[in-house]
Amino acid sequence: MVSVSSRLPTPTRPAATPNGLLARIGLQSLAAVVAGFVAMGVTAGLGLWAAGAGDLPGGFAAVLAAVVVMAAGGTIELSGDAGALAGTQAELTAMPLTVTLVGALVTGYLFLRPLRHHAVTGSRELLLRAATTVVLWLVALAGLSALARHDFRISIGGGEQTGSIEDLFGELLDAVNPTVGFRTDIGPTLFYGLLWILGVIVVALLVSRRTPLPSRLVRYQEPVRPAAYAMLLLLLAYVVAGLVIGVVVAATKGHPAETFAVLLLGLPNVTWLALGVGIGGSWEGRVDGPFGLPMPQVLDAVLRQGGGDGDSTDLSTIDLNSLAAQDGRAWWLLPIAAVLVLAVAFVAAVRSPARVRLWQHSLHLGVAFALTMLVAAPLTLVEARLGLSVLGIGELDSLGGEVVLRPHVWKTAGFALLWGLVLGFLGGLLAARVHRRGEVDEPKPKQRP
Repeated sequence: MVSVSSRLPTPTRPAATPNGLLARIGLQSLAAVVAGFVAMGVTAGLGLWAAGAGDLPGGFAAVLAAVVVMAAGGTIELSGDAGALAGTQAELTAMPLTVTLVGALVTGYLFLRPLRHHAVTGSRELLLRAATTVVLWLVALAGLSALARHDFRISIGGGEQTGSIEDLFGELLDAVNPTVGFRTDIGPTLFYGLLWILGVIVVALLVSRRTPLPSRLVRYQEPVRPAAYAMLLLLLAYVVAGLVIGVVVAATKGHPAETFAVLLLGLPNVTWLALGVGIGGSWEGRVDGPFGLPMPQVLDAVLRQGGGDGDSTDLSTIDLNSLAAQDGRAWWLLPIAAVLVLAVAFVAAVRSPARVRLWQHSLHLGVAFALTMLVAAPLTLVEARLGLSVLGIGELDSLGGEVVLRPHVWKTAGFALLWGLVLGFLGGLLAARVHRRGEVDEPKPKQRP
């Protein structure tokens, strides 16, 4: 006898309509964009507050918007005015990488989260989700760029000598209280912002293990994803180590506000430089004037030396030798890099299928490490200049200053390739004893009675 209930049709879940799918993707993309900008704003706001920017007269909101725009790849132009016969020069190129990293992690995570519930991701849905996120991100970035504009007056008083200078320039040269302002260059900002959000989406898809890819891209999953995840893990490990060191320094060495300002605004700028120097890479630059790099002091000391002949206009080289000449503890950067790179090489090998050979582990990690430093090293670039000239002659030391820090990108990437090849091979050897995906244990032979 067949029950009545078995004859009834089983209710099915209605398929999502195109409009419903588009609305859901739009809301999810909007959530990712809003959360990313909020996370960046909170991080930048705390960093600026620790740096003392909360006391700026009416300019904190504009400075906060400018920092977030710079963290998202935007370009800020500085301008100055010091009267009819005098002029100011100002320039700033830098990325607050702590803010950048926080925004990238939050946005990337929320972009991937809806896809993890899919067995297979269709190409059209993935492209639609990416396009929606990109458009919303650029709209939000353009709106924030409109807020990133302000003018500040610079006082050149404060001492007996500078007071006389102020009187002289004010009465004779009309150079009292020069101003420095900033504006967003909207064209480059939207272009680099587009590259930024596309990079976040691509990296998020590369490092995620649980997010399915379209069928056409599945064959690239095995050689790319383990190595990409290992590189993200390496960069985050350096940031976490720098954070722990920074907290200890803030608690034991004094000046906690300045230390936390560096941690909240530019921690990866320092730690990723330490990674590059530890593997043999180098940077060049100089510091001249009253302002410089607040942390670490050994880096600021090397940059203030100038060239080997003592000329402050020459560029100093930042590498293991120059840092160790100031502080012998810099040699620890070498073994720390060896341990951490070997650890992530082991992780990459464990996450790879068992059929991947040792030379393939070596090649995958070497290429991934070189590409990582090709991206990470240029992000640490810092160029900042401020000066006041009178009649086009000279520059006032009390107001002028310069900070320059440029990476030797190809040299650092070359060392990363070598380190990745060697330690990728060793990591594969260490992982050979670990049971990995795709590996089947041989059945044990039955013992005869």
